[in-house]
Amino acid sequence: MSKILIIDDEKAIRNTLREILEYESYQVDEAANGEEGLEKLEVGEYAAVLCDIKMPKMDGIEVLTRAQEIDDDIPFIMISGNGTIETAVEATKKGAYDFISKPPDLNRLLITLRNAIDKKSLTVETKVLRRKVTKTREMIGDSPAIQNIMSTIEKVAPTDARVLVTGENGTGKELVALWLHEKSNRNNNQLVEVNCAAIPTDLIESELFGHEKGAFTSAIKQRIGKFEQANGGTLFLDEIGDMSLAAQAKVLRALQEGKITRVGGDKDIEVDVRVVAATNKNLLQEIEKGNFRMDLYHRLSVILIHVPSLNDRKDDIPILAEKFIKEVCEDNNFPRKMFLPQALDELKKLDYYGNIRELRNVVERLVILGQQRITVEDVKKFASPLSAREEEKNIYERFSALQDFKEYVERIFIEEKLKKNGWNVAKTALEIDIQRSHLYNKIEKYTLKRGEYID
Repeated sequence: MSKILIIDDEKAIRNTLREILEYESYQVDEAANGEEGLEKLEVGEYAAVLCDIKMPKMDGIEVLTRAQEIDDDIPFIMISGNGTIETAVEATKKGAYDFISKPPDLNRLLITLRNAIDKKSLTVETKVLRRKVTKTREMIGDSPAIQNIMSTIEKVAPTDARVLVTGENGTGKELVALWLHEKSNRNNNQLVEVNCAAIPTDLIESELFGHEKGAFTSAIKQRIGKFEQANGGTLFLDEIGDMSLAAQAKVLRALQEGKITRVGGDKDIEVDVRVVAATNKNLLQEIEKGNFRMDLYHRLSVILIHVPSLNDRKDDIPILAEKFIKEVCEDNNFPRKMFLPQALDELKKLDYYGNIRELRNVVERLVILGQQRITVEDVKKFASPLSAREEEKNIYERFSALQDFKEYVERIFIEEKLKKNGWNVAKTALEIDIQRSHLYNKIEKYTLKRGEYID
């Protein structure tokens, strides 16, 4: 059932719209002014908003502008008793879905509302599908290191210079490669990725350069390698520090001459490929150990881009967390959730050995297990996958008497049910199958207070 927010300073108008919408099976929330409306948008999940334009203190256009900072997918239908073409045009330019004059025509209002809700659903679905079919993600961060990387990509991407991207696992090296390709002159052709660490040593040459039929026992047909697939585009060699020396020699020849030879073949094939490589290893140390060719290193590292760990740029954590929470909610069709400012500060205190990948996992866990407004307590309890188990262990060790433990669990159970039911004691008593007077006694016994459970 779709939930609609009505923002209007005239109570009679709000009552009329509520009756109409509830008759059509919508859930309705009201706000008597713009500030109250924005507060409800901060914590609520709405399918659409009906907003008056002429209101004291804050007019509807300002409410619309500020609401888009909260959630730019919520459709606003502006309503006004002083409707003019100029007002309608201004509202539309600001991002309103439609403009309706007072008193609203019932049929037009309902059709417009239904279309607005359908459009929002399609917009969210499109965003989700676009993320699933494309690997190109937005590069997020205000830290100097990330801004420097963005600036370097802008300068380097239009060229054919080879790039070596270094950094720990999970820092976003693949994202740098994706944006180098996206902003290059080769973006109409393929970006082909090869994880050198995931391919067995005896198959890496066949994977990169292809093979002819009969080249070895399992070569039952000709295979086109990654270099040929990436012809005219970009080849991303991830974890290149794990490539065998034999394969390194052939990669070096391909970079020097622009030619490859398939395994089992004797014909040179010209390829036009831009190579971007990435590694979490120190290649200079690998060279000293004899595990990596120095001449290949110099061929690959025309441009060096180092991606810092998340622990080295913790000021970027809030903006990343806000991005991830929106994506997780959309991808899983969850009601919109948000972080309290203190919760974001708590996230910055943690160490992320898995870097951005770990942060996204943490956010997903908080969305699934946390409250609608994620608190410091949620972060402390769920940020670590081991923390829930540790909390459980600590609970068992905290109590020596069975009765004390039973009362602890009973208090948690009752407070959660009260919170779920908006502190409606009669409804909660019915749900947990006890008398209302008995529940009041429990509330008094455990000193539960209504204010503690209002989000």
